[in-house]
Amino acid sequence: MRPFGDLEAVVMDVLWRRAAATTVREVLAELTPSRPLAYTTVMTVMDNLHRKGALSREMEGRAWRYRATRSRAEHSAAMLQDVLSAAGDRDEVLMHFVADLDADAVASLRTAVEAARQAQSS
Repeated sequence: MRPFGDLEAVVMDVLWRRAAATTVREVLAELTPSRPLAYTTVMTVMDNLHRKGALSREMEGRAWRYRATRSRAEHSAAMLQDVLSAAGDRDEVLMHFVADLDADAVASLRTAVEAARQAQSS
């Protein structure tokens, strides 16, 4: 999995923040105040994200409604998995990662590991 490009990331951020499926026009309206973009630019980005599997879509009337296929957290977790898979020494990478965490993050990581263990054993 490759990271999103700049505009892809901005579009995904809009879709992750919205609870409902969203049209290109709705994404454009949300982005226009901060970035002057053409409708066709946003449409192309969203179509590309659909082809990459990041968005699903359904036809409503004459417009596609798009929805993220993964939550932001699920996408971030997949990116971390890719980094670990590409690492030469997964254990060493994890050791460096954990060494740089603050105490709150370490506590959160411990909680997540324990929850994963319990889920696997049940």
